[in-house]
Amino acid sequence: MLNRFLIEEHVKQALAEDIGFEDITTDNLVKEEDTLECVLNSRTDGVFCGRDVFQTVFEVLDKNIEIKFFFKDGDEIKKGDKLAEIKGSARAVLTGERTALNYVQRMSGIATETREYQKAIEGYKANIVDTRKTTPCFRIFEKYSVKVGCGHVHRFNLADCAMIKDNHVKFAGSLSNAINILKKSISHAHKIEVECDTLAQVDEALNCGADIIMLDNMTIDEMKTAVQKINGAAIVEASGNVNLDTLKDIASTGVDIISSSAIVAKAPTLDLGLD
Repeated sequence: MLNRFLIEEHVKQALAEDIGFEDITTDNLVKEEDTLECVLNSRTDGVFCGRDVFQTVFEVLDKNIEIKFFFKDGDEIKKGDKLAEIKGSARAVLTGERTALNYVQRMSGIATETREYQKAIEGYKANIVDTRKTTPCFRIFEKYSVKVGCGHVHRFNLADCAMIKDNHVKFAGSLSNAINILKKSISHAHKIEVECDTLAQVDEALNCGADIIMLDNMTIDEMKTAVQKINGAAIVEASGNVNLDTLKDIASTGVDIISSSAIVAKAPTLDLGLD
């Protein structure tokens, strides 16, 4: 579940951005006492996500708005499904319509894309995870959507986990030195992940006790060799060249997780409409 406090604060900012000083169209054409009934419909197949955020948009505008949902987050929906009924102030509904749809369409699109990726590797132990390639100030909603889509969440921010990349190695002098410095500096509660481009780097990371070893843009044969070398001593992550055409081959190498920015960054919005 998304934290109610975080949802409401974000929604208020989104509405403030969209409304400006007033909705000059609605406020001049619709009376305060006018009411409206409408339906949230699905115009395509997918995975529903963002129910609480959708509802919060209208409740912030008018606490008396009534919304009845027929699906919950994570449910698979079909084209033509009635997802929700909305009743109440016409001004509130018309003013909040676009913002509410922006949230639920974006979140449902990510959940749908993630579900497709995860389904593609059913039967393998690997899990699909996201990355930090997210929309600024929208990360909490995007990562929540990944979870709803049955994916797993990578580190939320830079403080969650240490990830050593090639540039960090250059500043530290060597991969081994970078790992040793971090082990002395960070909390016992944090893991250390190392991005490896070569099998030699895998050996070095393994010898230094890295918790997670990322196989970055390696071939399928290289990944198989790396998994055998690591042999359960660290979590193995595959990254790079991840798409629906390559997923099964990558999963077949025995990696634990497959990270993809595409499930968020390239996910199309789901076509939903308020009618």
